[in-house]
Amino acid sequence: MTAEYSALKNQLINIYRARAKHYDLTANLYYLIGYPEWRYRRQAIAALDVGLGDTVVELGCGTGLNFELLQKKIGPTGRLIGIDLTDAMLELAHRRVVDKGWRNVELVQNDVLDYDYPADVNGIISTFALSLIPECDLVIKRAAQALAIGGRITLLELQMPNYWPDWLIGIAMALIRPFTLSDEWLERRPWQTIGRAMLENLTDVNIENRFFSTTYIISGLQAVTEPR
Repeated sequence: MTAEYSALKNQLINIYRARAKHYDLTANLYYLIGYPEWRYRRQAIAALDVGLGDTVVELGCGTGLNFELLQKKIGPTGRLIGIDLTDAMLELAHRRVVDKGWRNVELVQNDVLDYDYPADVNGIISTFALSLIPECDLVIKRAAQALAIGGRITLLELQMPNYWPDWLIGIAMALIRPFTLSDEWLERRPWQTIGRAMLENLTDVNIENRFFSTTYIISGLQAVTEPR
């Protein structure tokens, strides 16, 4: 791990520790500008195409907002593993799991770049999280290698359209600033890195843009047995 990435990781931990308590509320406030976040979460989980009894890993699971939607797909015989970097977010995810009585959820505090996947993972999903990591391409490579044949990776992420003028990008960045190191994120343009990594490591890659091309759902299939 480089010193630059270590510093960035610590900044992200501090951001999400500070925002954990009100994260669910503030995330849902985007509906006030007409942004249908939950619709996109449901569409991403539908694209993951998992079923009863499957094992799913969520990278950057946060407070577990996606857990109930995933549980409806995998059922009580499935296995759900939530990975997150921030202790405060996982504490809230744990509370959600206990309140719902889910016995098939495992929570892991870990950097997703270093996570050791279990065998026979059927689906890996991340929503609004993977692009925060500079090495997101390496995360995708390792995730693809962990998938069972026929398994999928699905990501729900944000991007800034190339054709937007600077003033409009400025407004958009102000809206997402509470959840990311926005200047670093914009300069790095992670949506480009993610697209390349998905194409390099998976097959049947499909991308669908949403909300004036500021949001995209990208999904790909594991169809080979040997690491790339």
